[in-house]
Order: sequence, then structure tokens, then C-alpha cells
Amino acid sequence: QKVSVEVLDQLEHLALVDFRDSEGVERLQKAIQFADQLQEVNTDGVEPMDSVLEDRWCLYLREDDVTEGNCTKELLDNAREKVEEYFVAPPGNIPLPTLEERETFLQGS
Repeated sequence: QKVSVEVLDQLEHLALVDFRDSEGVERLQKAIQFADQLQEVNTDGVEPMDSVLEDRWCLYLREDDVTEGNCTKELLDNAREKVEEYFVAPPGNIPLPTLEERETFLQGS
């Protein structure tokens, strides 16, 4: 099953993953084939699980004790780009090809 240029474009923008090389496209196609197998599983009468830890009545949380702090400035100094007191992520470090470039590449795979 071939992946269309439009689907590839949407996935790259959502996941911020570059599928430009043949290895990336092949890996994506294999993942789709694997996920398609789940459609064949008969789940009639199976109740959805609330948690993968179905044998527990509740999840145990640790205490959230702050042992260090007041280092906001030092942390934000590490950011390539920030707005107010927030990291900007991702900072646009993944150049995405145009639709025409992707279409040309997909024709060769």
C-alpha cells in the first residue's frame, strides 16, 4: 500500500518527522501494514480497559516534593527560542520539503 503525498505531508507536519528518504517512507509503510492487522481482530463483546494496570484499583502517585528551585532564568537561558517565560518548541529545525519535492521522491520509491 503506497502512502500518498498528501498523507505524507500531513504526517510530517503533525509529527515533525522528515520522511524524505526511502528508509523513512518504507518504515512508515511497514507501520501502517502492522496497524492494519488490528482491524482483523474481533473485539465484539470486549469492554475497553480504563488502564493497562487493570488489576489495580488505583494508581499510586509519589509525593511531589520540590527540593530545588528558583532557577527559571538559568533554564530559559538554554532555550534557542522563547516567548515570555516559555520554550518555543520545536524551534523550526526540521526543514520540510515542498509538496512537489515529496511527490518526486515518492515516485522513485
